[in-house]
Amino acid sequence: MEDKSFGRVESIPKAHRHQSYWDMFATWVGANANNGTWYVGGVIAACGFATASTTLIIVGVITYFLLALSGYMGYKTGLPAMALTRASFGLKGSFLPSVINVVQFIGWAAVNTFIAATSISYILHDVLGWPVYGKPGGLKGLISGIVVMSILHLLSISMGEKSVRIIERIGIVLVFILVIWESIVVFQNVSLSEIVSWHAPSALKMSPGQAVDVLAAFNLAWVTAASDFTRFSKKRSSSTWAPFFGANLGLIWFAMIGIISTIATAITLNHFDANNSDPSTIASKLGLGVLAMLVIIITSTTANAVNLMSAGSALTNMTKRLSLTVSIVLVTLVAVFVTFIPIFYSTFLNVFTAFLDGIGMFLGPEIAIFLTDFYLVAKRKYRVDHFASRTGQYWYTGGINWIAIASWLIAVLAYGYIKTVAVLADSVGATFISMLIAAVIYWVGSRLTSRGQLQED
Repeated sequence: MEDKSFGRVESIPKAHRHQSYWDMFATWVGANANNGTWYVGGVIAACGFATASTTLIIVGVITYFLLALSGYMGYKTGLPAMALTRASFGLKGSFLPSVINVVQFIGWAAVNTFIAATSISYILHDVLGWPVYGKPGGLKGLISGIVVMSILHLLSISMGEKSVRIIERIGIVLVFILVIWESIVVFQNVSLSEIVSWHAPSALKMSPGQAVDVLAAFNLAWVTAASDFTRFSKKRSSSTWAPFFGANLGLIWFAMIGIISTIATAITLNHFDANNSDPSTIASKLGLGVLAMLVIIITSTTANAVNLMSAGSALTNMTKRLSLTVSIVLVTLVAVFVTFIPIFYSTFLNVFTAFLDGIGMFLGPEIAIFLTDFYLVAKRKYRVDHFASRTGQYWYTGGINWIAIASWLIAVLAYGYIKTVAVLADSVGATFISMLIAAVIYWVGSRLTSRGQLQED
């Protein structure tokens, strides 16, 4: 019988799916071609060009392979991402990954909004003479920017999944123009050889392991959103290869410009400050003007359309009382308030890095568990008709799969410990090791308890 205390579980029939390969490709390019990716590139620039760019590519390939695996789950079952975690964590246990997802996507929406609001403060400075954020009196421009961005976000998600497609297509064109423009400006002032040979001061230098954790946390955020979009895919390749190539293109494309422009700014000013990695500050220092700020604002709206859709989808897994549209509006309003948090800290960079550290610690093991369950334990066969049933195989013990909870908790603790072991933390980072620990413990635990999966018709 159906347990009505749980959120809706609606599988999209393949006959009703309409997303083509290029629709999906555009969605994932646009998801990464934004301010946050630029900012991440600026942060890891502290490694130096060679280490930052190499780590960027390697981590991108690994994490977005996991994105493709997650995307196939949506195509196979027609279910959204957080509903799929009911199979591994249990009907009630899936509240844990749902809460993590709601928090992290609201966080990402707030990050992008804050960066875009900073751009608006620069526009208001040029048009009205208001002080830019960071200067005395600059808070007025930032708050105005947050209000404007919040209105734009509500408009962007007003049509649901259809609006995401429209915004992504517009955003890609504008981002392409901005990247070419900025690249021209950068290389007019600084040569490629200067950028490649530049190194951060030793006190500010970032280790390869730290860069791995920053990039892994950034990239893994999308893995838990994959099924929310790929369940609308017409073909298998649209759910796997399109997200893999699209997300990697957006990541490498925009993070690389973040790396290059941050280093170029440091060379030009003869001073490196990771706090100046945000697109608005760099665009201002490079003299790109109001038009560049407008593109930054639009790309923030592009990325947040995906963030807010995914946060809303996770919320619907936790309650039957809210429709997807209402859930998206609620998380958008919460994101408005969260955006103000960095104002109360010394720098936005401190808030950003702490946020990434939390994502790597809590989200990585969750992803490892639900992928291990689908591919290794369930052998890619889920019973969709059991996803809301007390008598089904996903009820476990009182609705919770305690093996998944225990595996997740052990891996989270392991992440914290690995961070204290310098030889690991500075070389390979803690994220991937903790994910491997979660996967192994969960797989072994599932085997020992002889958990079988019913075959899907």
